[in-house]
Amino acid sequence: MKTNRFLSSLTALALLGFAACQPREAAAENTASESSSSGAVATASLPVIQPAPDWTLPDLDGRPVNSAQFAGKVVVVDFWATWCPPCREEIPGYIALQEKYGKDGLVIIGVSLDRGGPAKVRDFAKKFGINYPLVMGDSEAIAGFGDISAIPTTFLIDREGNIRDRKVGALATAEYEKRILALLK
Repeated sequence: MKTNRFLSSLTALALLGFAACQPREAAAENTASESSSSGAVATASLPVIQPAPDWTLPDLDGRPVNSAQFAGKVVVVDFWATWCPPCREEIPGYIALQEKYGKDGLVIIGVSLDRGGPAKVRDFAKKFGINYPLVMGDSEAIAGFGDISAIPTTFLIDREGNIRDRKVGALATAEYEKRILALLK
């Protein structure tokens, strides 16, 4: 039953054409306010959207990873797939952000929606040097976060466990870094 719901969710995403699986020029849909004239995004411009859902998903070795493990951290939850060009385009930026801010409490979690299973994702992660946790998504995780009608869809969660930003599509790393910094400070 769980597998059928997951496949139904993936089918629905495919039917919608993964609208965000488009070039960067197609401007990501975002819920954050525009940057200030200084280029920084103030924490106040990232209002609380909703409490982040609790989730437990298997990592690439089948071990459970859950949201509670990241309490008190700033968490980026990125729904993506290995075959999605804008998803792939953002990965080097996420690798750099994790390396740069991991010591400050940033955790990036990649939630793979690949049908090829963990082995395919593991090979991809090794090839691209992904340095952040990857888990395999399911329909319950998709439903818990709400409207995920395209990938990449990325959620930025503050240290109190509230979603403060929802991004659909690719965004330049420098721009997304401003949002992250607003919550890390």
